[in-house]
Amino acid sequence: MPWLLVVVAGLFETGFAVCLKLSHGFSRLWPTVAFCLFALGSFGLLTLSLKKLDVGPAYAVWTGIGAAGTAIYGMAFLGDLVSMLKLVSISLVILGVIGLQISGSSH
Repeated sequence: MPWLLVVVAGLFETGFAVCLKLSHGFSRLWPTVAFCLFALGSFGLLTLSLKKLDVGPAYAVWTGIGAAGTAIYGMAFLGDLVSMLKLVSISLVILGVIGLQISGSSH
């Protein structure tokens, strides 16, 4: 269950990063509200998961999902440049997160 919380928190991190961009410096109301909700949800779920998980792997999974998810969303929906280097780099982030996950946890 704690790993599910980390995964959902990572997806919320993607949400708050995208909403941060869409808020245009907090000048647009609804993206700003969505940013706040996603950020609170993300940090809240991460906090709950850290009661049972080691901080290093949990944080790596959380940031990895957020970084990869945000980059993929930006390329798919926001017109960010798609390049082979970006795709390989996202793959390396995901592989690094998987490596930390399978390296084991004491809990």
